[in-house]
Amino acid sequence: MDIFLMVLIGINAVVSLKGFNDLEFFRKYEFHVGSIRSGEQIRMLTSAFLHGDLMHLAFNMLTLYFFAPIVLDTFGNLNFLYVYFISLSAGSLLTMYFHKNDYHYRAVGASGAVMGIIYSSILLFPEMDLYLFFIPIPIPGYIFGIGYLLYSIYGMKAKNDNIGHTAHFGGAIGGYLFTLIKEPSLIETNTKMVVLLTIPIIVLFYLHKTNKL
Repeated sequence: MDIFLMVLIGINAVVSLKGFNDLEFFRKYEFHVGSIRSGEQIRMLTSAFLHGDLMHLAFNMLTLYFFAPIVLDTFGNLNFLYVYFISLSAGSLLTMYFHKNDYHYRAVGASGAVMGIIYSSILLFPEMDLYLFFIPIPIPGYIFGIGYLLYSIYGMKAKNDNIGHTAHFGGAIGGYLFTLIKEPSLIETNTKMVVLLTIPIIVLFYLHKTNKL
């Protein structure tokens, strides 16, 4: 495993475990609209290293582990970190845009950053398949990515957890745009995937505009 990826997973694990056992720490660094609007913008970064529970942490880190090597092998360590943190930032910014008037809104998780890595890796290697332990057949990577975002729409509507579902979309947009800017030839060589990956994002903004979220 690449050292950059190991360190990133390690930081997520250490910070999240601290948050599991220290509620004051968790509350101080989680994404909270009221606190951010009061000047605590650091939460837009720190919240992405906290997770709601061990399952949330494990899912995000396993997903990162599966998808990150494609981005690392193609772009190198520095650009991998660019994808990760640009996606993280885009996730937080979109969350603030959607929830700016909901002062009590709270969320945590690296899902925005991870979703950016997923979208970037699918664009770079569209024929990739995933072997998930609970499904005995290979799943195309793009099906996983699109399905993940569609599930996120459900999570946004249900509002029954502390997971930053809105950040998934911001992260996807960040990873998508960075990859196309870095590799514009993909628009011609991988047109089908470029179009397919925009579908859940378009659905999200349509639902938001029509007040169905």
